[in-house]
This record gives sequence, C-alpha cells and structure tokens, in this order.
Amino acid sequence: MEDENVNTDLLIIGAGPAGAALACFLASHGRTGIIIAAASGCADTPRAHITNMAALECLRDVGLDKPCIEAAAAGHNMTHTRWCHSMAGEEYARLYSWGNDPKRAGDYDAASPCDHVDLPQTELEPILTRRAVLAGWTLRFNTSFVKSTRPTLDVVISEVRDDLTKRTYKIQSRFLFGCDGARSQVIRELGIPLIKKPGQGLALNVLLKADLSHLVKSRTGNLHWCFQPERKHPPWGWACIVRMVKPWNEWMFIFLPAPGADIKADDINLASTEEYLVRAKEIIGDDSVDVEILDVSKWWINETVAEYYSDGNIFCLGDAVHRHPPFNGLGSNTCIQDAFNLAWKVSYVMSGKANPKILDTYSIERQPVGLGIITRANQGLRDHLPWMQAVGMLEPDVEKRKAVLAEFDDKGEKGRRRREAFRKGIENTGTEFHGLGVEMNQQYRSDAVYLLDEPEAPALPEDAVRYRLISTYPGMRLPHAWLNTRVPGKRFSTIDLAGHGVFCLLTGPGGEKWKDAAGKVAEKVGVEIRTYSIGWKEDYEDVYFDWAKRSEIEEDGCVLVRPDRFVAWRSRSIIGNAEAKLEIVMRHILLQ
Repeated sequence: MEDENVNTDLLIIGAGPAGAALACFLASHGRTGIIIAAASGCADTPRAHITNMAALECLRDVGLDKPCIEAAAAGHNMTHTRWCHSMAGEEYARLYSWGNDPKRAGDYDAASPCDHVDLPQTELEPILTRRAVLAGWTLRFNTSFVKSTRPTLDVVISEVRDDLTKRTYKIQSRFLFGCDGARSQVIRELGIPLIKKPGQGLALNVLLKADLSHLVKSRTGNLHWCFQPERKHPPWGWACIVRMVKPWNEWMFIFLPAPGADIKADDINLASTEEYLVRAKEIIGDDSVDVEILDVSKWWINETVAEYYSDGNIFCLGDAVHRHPPFNGLGSNTCIQDAFNLAWKVSYVMSGKANPKILDTYSIERQPVGLGIITRANQGLRDHLPWMQAVGMLEPDVEKRKAVLAEFDDKGEKGRRRREAFRKGIENTGTEFHGLGVEMNQQYRSDAVYLLDEPEAPALPEDAVRYRLISTYPGMRLPHAWLNTRVPGKRFSTIDLAGHGVFCLLTGPGGEKWKDAAGKVAEKVGVEIRTYSIGWKEDYEDVYFDWAKRSEIEEDGCVLVRPDRFVAWRSRSIIGNAEAKLEIVMRHILLQ
C-alpha cells in the first residue's frame, strides 16, 4: 500500500456528526467513498445532545429521524431548565425549555413536523456511521490525516497513517471533506483564516452515574444550574450545570471555573477523583445517592469561525469551521445542516447535472450561518451574567456574596430590587432555551437561489432569536404545513413532499401549466422535478388551510424547492410562458 494509491471519488476526514452525516446524505444520492477517523471508535463521551427541528428535518429526509428519536430522550424530559442551590435543595427559578412552554406551543407546531429531543453524541454517531457503512461507505478508525497535495484541479492525494501499524499510505480522491473537528488538520493545511474572538476560558466535564430520579420527579428538566454563593468552592468548581445524559441515572456535571481563576489548558489534573466526587455530591445535595465518576475532560469556550469553508475541491464543515460553547444547542445540529447543504450539490456535480461552480455556493450559504451560530452561542453564555450578578456570584469574596443573598430576604425596597433583578436575569436567558428563530431562520443568498423576480427580502421578527419567520421567499426554509389526502389517512408535512435528492414544485388549483412545464424543463436540464398540487380536490388537501396562509402565492402560483428543502424560486401566480421561465430559473440555479 505504500507504493500504490487507494482510489475513491470521496474521502471524508472525521466520523463525527458532520462527517458521518455527510456520508449518509451522499449515500442517499448513491454516492459512497472512504471515511477515516483518528479516533478508535465513535464518541465515548456524550458531548453534543440537543437535537433540534432543523437537524431532524435533514435526518427525516433519509429516514434517520426514527432511529434517532428512538435512541433519544423525548422532549418531555426537557420540560424545564432550573436554577437551584443543589439538585436536592432549594429551587430559585425555572423556565420552560425546548418547545415545552404552553404559550409557545403554536410557534413550534407551525415551525416543523419535528420536535426537539435529547440525543447524546454517544447515541447519534453509531446511528450515522452504521447507516453509512451499510450503504457502502468504508470506515477506517485509528487512521490519521497527515497531509494532502493536489497535482491537478480534480485530484487530491491524501497521505494518511494507520495509527495501529504506524504505516502511511495514500488515498487519491476527487473530493476531500475536512470534518476533523476543532483541531482540524485540513483547515491548518489549507491555511484558511479563522475569525477569532477572545475565548471565555475553560470548562470541566465530569461524567457520572447517579440515580437522581427522586429529585427530578416534580422538577423535570435536562439542564439544572446549581450554584452556592454562600460557600467557598474550588477554583474549578465555581458553578455547575447539571445536564441529563440518560434519564435519570447518567449525568454530565459541567463545572465552570470562577471568573479570573488561573486555570490553564495544560493543567491536566485540576483535582483528584476524590475532590471531583466531593464537589459533585455537594451539587447533588443528597448524601444517600451513590455516585460513580465515569470520565473527566476539559474544553475551551471558543468563539471561532472560518472565513470561508472551501478551497477548490476541498470542503470543510462542522467543528472544523465553527467552534463555540453548547449554549442554544447549536453544535451537532449545525454540523448536520452543513452536510445536508453540501451533499446534493456534490452529487449533482458528479452526475453532470450541475456546473461545478455550484459548489462555491456551499461556503457562500453556510459561512454566514456559522458566524451567526458562534455569535449566538457565546451570547447565550453572556446572557447568564445578569442573574449571576443579581445573586452575587460574581463577587470574589464569600462574605460579600452572603450579604447579597441576605438582601433577597428583605421585605422592603432593597429586597424588591434584588428579586426583580434576578427575575429579569432569568427571563433574559430565554433566548437560549426558546431560540426557535436562531435554529430555523437561515436565509441563503447565492447563485443557487433565484431572486431576480423578488422585491426586498421580508424583515425578520424583531426578536429573531426566539421567533421564526415563516416565508417562501427564495433562500428560506420551505414552510411546514400539515397535509392529508381527500379520504383521510395519516397526515404528513409539506416538507415530506420535498427533498429526497430532487427538486420539487408545489402549486395548486389552476397550476396545471406549472406541472406541464416542470416535466418538459426536467428533460431539458437533465434533472428530476417532482410536482404536486395542494388544495381543493388536488393531489393533497390543505386540511388546516395552513399552506394557503404560509405559501405566500396564489392558488395558480408555484414554489420551486431545492433538494435540501430550501426555496429556490417562486411565482406568485401563473404567467404566460411558464416553461421558458422555469427553464431560465433552473439553469440559473444549476449554473448551467
């Protein structure tokens, strides 16, 4: 193997959520190749966990939503985020979270057919890698990417190392995908500049087993902020976010060091196992609970995004290009969406359906999303500062913290101001736990979207973090609406009509010309365009009339949807030469 190249069209570096999802999405187009990963197997700690609507819609497209939902903790386990002295002790506040607020139920139902679930990375990765391998991908763990060269524009030769035998060999591919995480060697080799803001220090993950079912029976939630300002604490254990991994006996205790604490990344042993155990039991607050520590790890609170995501026939996605803390639960979800955006474009180029220049739109569309999510995730952390200040947590002196806490018991003006500041601080964090807008409001602006017929883009909601704009404006996510057949059967969503590797055109009564045009244009441009009419006695019934309200077109208009379920173009009503116009639009999007 040292003398000959292994040949493949597609080489993915990394088998985490980005790389494994990309392999699954490419496989749905009939494309397979090789995945290599330096790790010895799938994730051994449950790092990412919130799986949101946007990611589940991508997985739904290839039938992976069901196994993911089956392996996940259902949304009702995430009913609240809590603030408390300890898991067993006094509770100070709670917020409904992740779509569980009764006042927001309509917003979430209108946004997607999917619901949030809690799916640890230890459960997600095996589902993705198994599907990829069964679909024909070769997966090689214990294999590191060393370097690559490009002798021609269409060839990448990657030197890789088998970390078991220590032997190196070369893999020749048409495309290379850098999904190799926050320490991406692919990014370093390409020299892609990173936009970095000052980090917010280190955090400590302590994974443990402890049966806390009796403590959350009437306090259901997957995130619990535990803080004890009146106590002295080790510098690494200032506050703790107790995160459910598996209900209700496996937990991640995320310890945040005190502000200004002199803790460095190379401090391998911040404390002994016994010290971690003591602090964990203080956070639990019930000495009768048996605690077993499974793992301890550290991570940087980063705010970093790549300036661009691709260089020729090398593409980077996932944590390689956007690095941020887990606030708002945007990590693995964004990785999956990166992959979904890229997969159909690569497949269309490989089959000659689209001009290779369409691949440039991957970075153009996804880099602004990455910039937005790393900004939002870090702001999510900063949004917690007001309540921390209100309870005195930011005071370095324990006696001052005790004095602040004493003010909460004051029945007069001093106590009222302190309690009101705390309440407002807690409510301010709702941008993290009900960030429907930041999850779903992506707007693509590239040559793979046809905007020449459109006026100015609609304005996002005033609170675009919490609220979603539902629109068929080109470049936005296809709106979800529940549909049914004339003789009632199982309901399904508009998004289930779209996707599945092909373009889709949606119209209604009077839109027959669009259907005829789509069939003829599909032959001319060499791609499949599936057509459906929605409405009274049409292919599908708009039983709740939601599509009529959300489509923003007349019954005889049409909405053209890309394979990734983003709107490519729309016509508000029927036009004279529908076929000619649709051909112009399709050739524009495919860059033919």
